[in-house]
Amino acid sequence: MQKKRPVNIGLLGMGTIGSGVAGNLLAKSKTLARQAGSPLSLKMVAETDTSKHALPGLQQSVFTADYRQVVYNDDIDIVIELIGGEHPAVDYIKEALKNGKHVVTANKEVMAKHGTELLSLAQQNHVGLRFEASVGGGIPLISPFQRDLVANDIQAIYAIVNGTTNYILTGWLTITWILTSR
Repeated sequence: MQKKRPVNIGLLGMGTIGSGVAGNLLAKSKTLARQAGSPLSLKMVAETDTSKHALPGLQQSVFTADYRQVVYNDDIDIVIELIGGEHPAVDYIKEALKNGKHVVTANKEVMAKHGTELLSLAQQNHVGLRFEASVGGGIPLISPFQRDLVANDIQAIYAIVNGTTNYILTGWLTITWILTSR
């Protein structure tokens, strides 16, 4: 049996979520390789805060302060954007897609404001844009709609799926009910 080539990953951002993703890629490498069908290799991490350039199991040589070393690296197959906020994240995602990289993001703001444009850009460049983690606290919603419910003619979905929002609305409705009940 021929050994499959590793899927090389470039990570943008090493904050709380980024370091968690990097840690999982390292700690669960065998399980992830089995599930993906190929080994996953964290090849490069772009982080401007050099104090975050330390994670047990990661060589210092994989770190860079320049996102372009990830986005334009021919060895990188998938770019994971976890820097958050709208800018410069959306620009980095666009550059990665235009450069033929598959992109994974957990960035709610970018997907809410630029999702249609980014999905179109991914399609034009024959790459994938995955964003399940940016929806409903990571509850698997997007994949079932794209794969499992493809035969249904879903026109729109209206829901509140963010726990924080539900908590705020519940509090607001309770206060409103108390005020109107008097």
